Amino acid sequence: MAVRFGVLGCSSVARRRSIPALVSHPDATLAAVASRDPEKAKAFAAEFGCDAAGYDELLTRDDIDAVYVPLPTALHVPWGLKVLAAGKHLLLEKPSATSAAGARELVRAATEQDLVLRENFTFLHHPQHATVARLLAEGRLGQLRSFSAAFCFPPLPAADIRYDAALGGGSLLDAGVYPIRAAQLLLGDDLTVVGSSLRVDGRTGVDVAGHALLVSAAGVLVDVKFGFEHTYGSSYTLWGSTARLTLDKAFTPAATWQPVLRIEEQDHTEEFVLATGHQFLGAVASFTAAVLAGRGAGHAEEAAGLRSMVRTMELVEDVVRLANRLPA
Repeated sequence: MAVRFGVLGCSSVARRRSIPALVSHPDATLAAVASRDPEKAKAFAAEFGCDAAGYDELLTRDDIDAVYVPLPTALHVPWGLKVLAAGKHLLLEKPSATSAAGARELVRAATEQDLVLRENFTFLHHPQHATVARLLAEGRLGQLRSFSAAFCFPPLPAADIRYDAALGGGSLLDAGVYPIRAAQLLLGDDLTVVGSSLRVDGRTGVDVAGHALLVSAAGVLVDVKFGFEHTYGSSYTLWGSTARLTLDKAFTPAATWQPVLRIEEQDHTEEFVLATGHQFLGAVASFTAAVLAGRGAGHAEEAAGLRSMVRTMELVEDVVRLANRLPA
């Protein structure tokens, strides 16, 4: 039995990454794609061998079990709620919402319907992070003192939706959520934002770069950097009392990339070349497994993931609330 998907929104990431992963997985099939532009939906449908549909039409189809939503962030909650109200499982592009209240609303709806709701942070499904977590748990770094992470890339075309405040644009919601979520993954959800700065474009009103300082419940110092005005960078470092671990290409590695994990001690350095990993395929596999196993939002593992989803948005709100705003 395969999970029958519909896709609500014909975005670039859907075409390049998520839909190819979806149609290649043996437990998933693609029934239909929808777009505000009928011609765009037809082009996607022809490329991936499925039907084209309108948004509302897609949600009424009996041959769809789950819907993947790669719409702009500001549309995640209204359309996500419609997907859940239609009785469909929901795979929602990150971040889940533009506010913690919106994320909580999605969780309530999924719980009431006992449906699977996942936020599509694909990097969480790359095996390199499990290796890091294992080394940390084994005490390879001694007592962890700090965690630093960054996700930055060059400026986008002027018309890109990530410069549109009304659609949930800005570097914090698009890039900053990655290092924040990585801190949650490795240190737990009990993080506190203690300070932040945002560089804001006066023309668009969106943040184009930022830096936030947090601290974990265990006293680990955390700093995260993000932005749209840098050369590309995607990495994190864990610094302990006896060693420091660094992982490059932490958030968006190609499926063919072999991660290199570097551990540095005072007089010794080791490098571990890890196995490749297809994180988009891993995200699809994990989601379809949950659906086929009947693990709705109330299941313990699913509920834990949803708590982290909401916590991410609470931390984002704290970064904004505490931010020192600088002109870009």
